[in-house]
Amino acid sequence: MSSTKDAHDPSTRCVSAGRTETGKVRHRNEDAILVRDDLGLWAVADGVGGHAAGDYASALIVERLGALRRDGTVYDFIEAIEDTLQQVNGELRELALARQVDVIASTAVILVHDREFVLCGWVGDSRGYVYEAGSLRQLTRDHVHGPKPDVTQFGASAHSQTGAGVLTRAIGAEDRLYLDWAVAGSRAGMQFLLCSDGINKELSDAELELAYRDTDVGPHERLTRLFTQALARAARDNLSAVIVRLDEP
Repeated sequence: MSSTKDAHDPSTRCVSAGRTETGKVRHRNEDAILVRDDLGLWAVADGVGGHAAGDYASALIVERLGALRRDGTVYDFIEAIEDTLQQVNGELRELALARQVDVIASTAVILVHDREFVLCGWVGDSRGYVYEAGSLRQLTRDHVHGPKPDVTQFGASAHSQTGAGVLTRAIGAEDRLYLDWAVAGSRAGMQFLLCSDGINKELSDAELELAYRDTDVGPHERLTRLFTQALARAARDNLSAVIVRLDEP
């Protein structure tokens, strides 16, 4: 007989920190973050640049995910996440139609912790990484066709920029939403990074990995260091990141 109690009963303890900044160029922050250690759920959403109400789209994603309950199994929880994002996708499509704009959309990357494994889901080019045994590995694969520009465009609008990449998936972009999922371990000492592409525009993967080499630094201090480094550069886009560390209970 299956249990109906809260499925987030991990054998490791989650410690996390999140931060979002407008950056030096943009006038509005279209990113949003979710930090819910109690649910074993974290997310970064990045409103698609250059489109109307990107900030509304990212905020709606985070709001709806944060309102979820975690009852039953982790698979029930994943199904609830997917159903919620599909509903948000439909609402954003309807809003774009009502406002007579091309698209209102957002990318998103989501982390779900369970006793046996960690799941990372994503739509678009917001990224998820895992750090363990001295190595940083990207869990996600950008849903972008061609080279990535400073401002990611969606669909046909990208063709107006020579050499611009095309964002092939976003929440609110198409009638049907498809999430990809990657599986990682759930072991004490593992660390996860979720970030919007504004972070990747300023810090390379090698620099991100180097920032994790100091094992005595907690998520809050590590996040502060990453943002100090990113904001010392051009900070062309909004910057958002969430760091999750798995500790012994």
